[in-house]
Amino acid sequence: MIGFRNASKDRARRRVRRLGGAGMVLPLAVGALLAAGAGTSAASPGAGPTAVVSMGDSYISGEAGRWKGNSLTNTGNRNGTDRAWVSGNTYDPAKVYGTTAGGCHRSDSAEVISAGPIAEKAVNLACSGATSENVFRASNGGVAFKGEAPQADQLAAVAASHNVKVIALSIGGNDLGFADIIKECAYDFVIWNSYCYDDQQYGVDQKIDAVMANVGKSVDEVRAVMRGAGYADASYRIVLQSYPSPIPRGTENRYTQSDWSRLNTGGCPFWNRDSDWARDSLVPQIAGRLKGVAAAKGVQFLDLRDMMQGREVCAKASKQVSSTVPASAQTSEWARWIDNNETQGLIQESMHPNHFGQLAAGRCLSLAVAQPAASAVSCKNTAGGDQTGMFLTSAP
Repeated sequence: MIGFRNASKDRARRRVRRLGGAGMVLPLAVGALLAAGAGTSAASPGAGPTAVVSMGDSYISGEAGRWKGNSLTNTGNRNGTDRAWVSGNTYDPAKVYGTTAGGCHRSDSAEVISAGPIAEKAVNLACSGATSENVFRASNGGVAFKGEAPQADQLAAVAASHNVKVIALSIGGNDLGFADIIKECAYDFVIWNSYCYDDQQYGVDQKIDAVMANVGKSVDEVRAVMRGAGYADASYRIVLQSYPSPIPRGTENRYTQSDWSRLNTGGCPFWNRDSDWARDSLVPQIAGRLKGVAAAKGVQFLDLRDMMQGREVCAKASKQVSSTVPASAQTSEWARWIDNNETQGLIQESMHPNHFGQLAAGRCLSLAVAQPAASAVSCKNTAGGDQTGMFLTSAP
């Protein structure tokens, strides 16, 4: 069991509080960043190996890439879901996250890697927990994070040694406080028997203008670095992306809200009303505002709001992995559940696209790059398919 049906309120509060701590983040030294064996020799723009670069937060760094679906089995390879399994009950997250295990969590299936051969090298600068100020250049208000220089300053080194063609950016979620929103909504289900959507919507509305201004500044910082490295704006593209919903609508949840099954079995402790708000109000609101930033800055927009439709944690159209239901991109959930007892991995992996979700996000990026550089597209999945079934429509 992953829940706390018999726990006291105090114990429950302590466990859920972990969701908003340093571990639960929504949702990098340059030598460790060049994910696909990037070269070290200096090169002028266009002279080095071509590169696709990811920047931003956990939704693009590869957080939760350790997991192929969710399983209630807490031992061994957890029915094949745990890619960090070594043998017996021994696990090594570095098999998936490398030297960033327990920190930035750049997985081996992160979007920029799963996108495939859109460039010769894939460079992952994104870091789980990053905010906009961790993207800005240090000379313009940027702040180092987890022992690494601001991401824009790291980009300068990549731009000097590579021919950067695509920069994918996911940022703003931590500025808005995604982790706190998840924590409070879980509190309201597990402890307080109340809804979270009204208070949380008010908080988002108070923050969102300033957050979007910082997202815009992040784009400006990327442009400034690239111009400083001698790149013309038209020689590469920036893809600003939105966030997928990790939880389904209330009517699409396979567990009732009238008992503890959403917590103990499903790992999705949220009321229908709050789930509907997150899926149909919060996620679209953020996507709409990010689309506006992309249009204002003249960059491409990749809308991921529907990327995991039917593949969310607890979705009726997907299944948990078990001894009789194998891990599969066709049937398993594409997001990591909330394992509040920490019997499997770290809390910070919760509510992020898992290995299957990252394969899908990578496919979305590759499809988007084939579109005009200033387009606005939405990426969706084909029911019952894997990442190869992802397709684009015009962004709403």
